[in-house]
Amino acid sequence: MIKPHGSDTLNPLFVYDPAEREELLHEAENLPSLMLNSAAAGNAVMLGGGYFNPLTGYMNLADALSVAEHMKTTDGLFWPVPVLNLTNNVDGIRGHKRIALRDPNVEEHPILAVMDVEDIEEVSDAEMNLMAEKVFGTTDMEHPGVNTFMNLGRFAVSGPIQVLNFSYFQTDFPDTFRTAVEIRNEIEERGWNKVVAFQTRNPMHRAHEELCKMAMERTGADGLVIHMLLGKLKPGDIPAPVRDAAIRKMVELYFPPNSVMITGYGFDMLYAGPREAVLHAVFRQNMGATHFIIGRDHAGVGDYYGAFDAQTIFDEQVPPGALQIEIFKADHTAYSKKLHKVVMMREAPDHTKEDFILLSGTKVREMLGQGIAPPPEFSRPEVAEILMDYYKSLNK
Repeated sequence: MIKPHGSDTLNPLFVYDPAEREELLHEAENLPSLMLNSAAAGNAVMLGGGYFNPLTGYMNLADALSVAEHMKTTDGLFWPVPVLNLTNNVDGIRGHKRIALRDPNVEEHPILAVMDVEDIEEVSDAEMNLMAEKVFGTTDMEHPGVNTFMNLGRFAVSGPIQVLNFSYFQTDFPDTFRTAVEIRNEIEERGWNKVVAFQTRNPMHRAHEELCKMAMERTGADGLVIHMLLGKLKPGDIPAPVRDAAIRKMVELYFPPNSVMITGYGFDMLYAGPREAVLHAVFRQNMGATHFIIGRDHAGVGDYYGAFDAQTIFDEQVPPGALQIEIFKADHTAYSKKLHKVVMMREAPDHTKEDFILLSGTKVREMLGQGIAPPPEFSRPEVAEILMDYYKSLNK
């Protein structure tokens, strides 16, 4: 099986021993506590699940700046995006070496993790701007990722953590949320050697379905892991339970039995385009995938990134050997009226735009909102029905 990133075995930061976890929870009740923001809580969940292996906690400022600028920590570990615990107020924890981290996304704010504080550093505007520029490629506050990042706070609290629960993800998505540990174990149980991972924050239309099948066929994969983001998105995106239902219906009807795992992870979308694509590859390697599909405008938003920037970053900025996972580079896929099947557009050079069935996201949302199913060449009718029901519920 493919090795995790940066170590021989996966080292999740979740405390699996029930007695030890109980003891830590008891200790944490008497510790000074810090209310995390949603981004830092997502980082804790990812660290807990082994997705951010081999990190042991939140980065200090030197590591965060080094990662932003050079895609490696100060001691040389390849890493694409700073993993920070930023906050605006450190009055309650200053001078304390051990603190409890509270969950902002769950009622009554239970303790999410216990942290050994190694440093509390003030981050300057210039340093925040540098990180935003390097990670997002822009400091434009209209960019949703930049806007979120710049408002997280100006104090970086760094140090190792022990994670005590998985926030709302395990309770709200019991059938879908899986840690990297669980996915690795299941891949092993199924006897899969080559595994393709597919990232999604949207329902999957016919083109996505066929792209996954193409990737499996061309890589000789034994199985596919559809891995959906379960955290916060930008306004207007389709909520996770609806996406989940739509994807499950598609897999049930249109994939061979036992060829697909439907899973999800607890993290907020960064919309960081190329850098986020590399982060996605890192944690897919950690969960045991050998291949990862990256298509057009992966993890992008608006017009901030070129259509294939998330692919070229692997050739131009990821050092050879930094990752073991292989990237399956995909072009835009669409249904060809000429060939009567979904193809990658670059593989149909004799086609014009008119030869494909192409619908913009806006157009599809409009159709679904009006109770009109997109053509079956674009969206499976059973999937369209689930999405139409969702849009209908918004108009009530």
